[in-house]
Amino acid sequence: MGKVNFGGISKDVCLAYTPDARVGQYVLVHVGFAISQIDEAEAQEIFTYLRQIEEAIAAEEAESEEAAGEEARRKGPPEDVP
Repeated sequence: MGKVNFGGISKDVCLAYTPDARVGQYVLVHVGFAISQIDEAEAQEIFTYLRQIEEAIAAEEAESEEAAGEEARRKGPPEDVP
């Protein structure tokens, strides 16, 4: 077992499949198992993809909120029901 840092969060991970992994190296983790070692360039590429996904989700959420706001403005205030 070893500790792996996931963006500031440390988790215990099984290193049975990556016995040569050392402190400071990057590993690819799936469901609590380090399944392969990766070099720093590949790790940085993956981090870039993850940032792009995060930005795309944030943009999509902002668009959705904006569309909901426009829909509410178009409908106007609710009518009073007696």
